[in-house]
Amino acid sequence: MPSNYLPKWLLDLDSEDLEFIRKFVLSSGSLKQIAKSYDVSYPTVRTRLDRLIQKINLNQDLEGEGFVNFIKQLAIEDRISLEEAKLIIEKYKSEKEEGKNE
Repeated sequence: MPSNYLPKWLLDLDSEDLEFIRKFVLSSGSLKQIAKSYDVSYPTVRTRLDRLIQKINLNQDLEGEGFVNFIKQLAIEDRISLEEAKLIIEKYKSEKEEGKNE
């Protein structure tokens, strides 16, 4: 891997997500410590982490598909929810797979 290579999923994260990841790493993954630094509750930080995990997973699953990338971008921009994006993508993939089997 070239030294200047950054994965697409990382490039697609916004600055707030990247800062959250930085704090996560520096706190050795302690969500309690992150909650304290943001002055929010533990469940709030847990929800934020879960959402970030969904974004990363969604991004990795979608690379290379035009329509899927469009839906992914809508979710990243909060124009649709991550759950809605997943449902649309699952439906798209299942119909695409059915088309191959016919």
